Amino acid sequence: MSLRARLSPGLLALALAALPAAATNGYFAHGYGLKAKGMGGTATALAQDAFGGANNPASFAFVGARFDVGGDVFRPVRDAEREGAVGLPLGLFQLDGASRSRRETFLIPEFGLSRPINDRLAFGLSVYGNGGLNTTYAQGRYSCVLTGFSNNQLCGQGGLGVDLIQLVVAPSLAWRFAEQQAFGVSLLLTAQQFQAQGLQAFDNTIPLFDFTSRKGKVTNRGKDRSYGAGLRVGYLGRFFDERLSFGASYATRTRMSRFTKYEGLFAEQGDFDIPSNWSLGLAYKFAPRWTLALDVNRIRFSEVRSVGNPSAAPALLGEAGGPGFGWRDVEVIKLGLAWQATPDLVLRAGVNVGDNPIRSADVTFNILAPGVVRKHFTLGFTQRLDAASELTGTFMVAPRESVRGTSFFDQAFGVPGIGGEETIRMRQLSLGLAYGRSF
Repeated sequence: MSLRARLSPGLLALALAALPAAATNGYFAHGYGLKAKGMGGTATALAQDAFGGANNPASFAFVGARFDVGGDVFRPVRDAEREGAVGLPLGLFQLDGASRSRRETFLIPEFGLSRPINDRLAFGLSVYGNGGLNTTYAQGRYSCVLTGFSNNQLCGQGGLGVDLIQLVVAPSLAWRFAEQQAFGVSLLLTAQQFQAQGLQAFDNTIPLFDFTSRKGKVTNRGKDRSYGAGLRVGYLGRFFDERLSFGASYATRTRMSRFTKYEGLFAEQGDFDIPSNWSLGLAYKFAPRWTLALDVNRIRFSEVRSVGNPSAAPALLGEAGGPGFGWRDVEVIKLGLAWQATPDLVLRAGVNVGDNPIRSADVTFNILAPGVVRKHFTLGFTQRLDAASELTGTFMVAPRESVRGTSFFDQAFGVPGIGGEETIRMRQLSLGLAYGRSF
């Protein structure tokens, strides 16, 4: 049976329900599992829920039999502004203006299951998603061709935006090879869905200006899906009477089939793989009721050409060397603190600080994907309900960040200053609740 058959249609229905935006380190979530999210995303050296497939599969060796189900209500506020553009005679170009992405509230579900097989082996299943490439701008009152023409901020017609959903189903196996040490591996079965609208200006519709190598496969093609698989491997060890834990995790690049409907937009004829990433973590129980956790995480966005190629690349859209979003690799530092306030209540706090993947030279394309937030501040709790069940809650705030740069239109039309200066901004809030039960 093919991977496509395994993931469709049932799991794709779940993907469509799992709305695409997420508190972002680039377009990865700031954490996976609500307990991790309450501690700034720290999870590599912890074994506290059934989300090892997203964090460290070795953790399943220590979790026991349980399931976790929950979700986040997530609110990203995204906007883009252009000012100082040169207006030419007869209103040929009137590009100044500001737009705010309209869709601002999302529900992000999550699910995890852990089940020991015997004293040494454990099975786990984690279902999670990535997102952050999501915008929906109204058409606006921009004029990119002649007076009276109404365009969106990137000189297309109608609404402007993109929508990316990535769903990962991660069956995992963990092997405890020593009393307090384990290895784990997860198979990352992945489905993703993408659509774009309002990018007609890049579909060779402007006379004398060619932007794409695949005319007719850039925008307004509806939803397209692709499928692929990768691996995550991990190690977790606990030392000094379990006071100190060390974890390490590495995920391979997930090779995805191409978005054939958008092979004129993404580099390498519609390729959009998920980049490799790694994480190292420490957790230290420095007092009977206090645990401090630290993760260092790196995401290699630059290895995927559709994401990492500079937007000013000399080749045409859709070609291997064609323009991308210009994202750099991101390094993230996550710090979390947990306090066992009472036998039935754990309180958490954390901070997550990452690099901004977007350079000022790539602002124009990233009007579609303004993943510029760098800092996340988190709070969380877990309240035991009875001997087997618990309720976990989290809150996250990411202050507004912005990137400003010269418009790509200066280069595209060969007139310095014609596009002015552009600024993209984002801030985020989220509130989550999850139920966990041991069995």
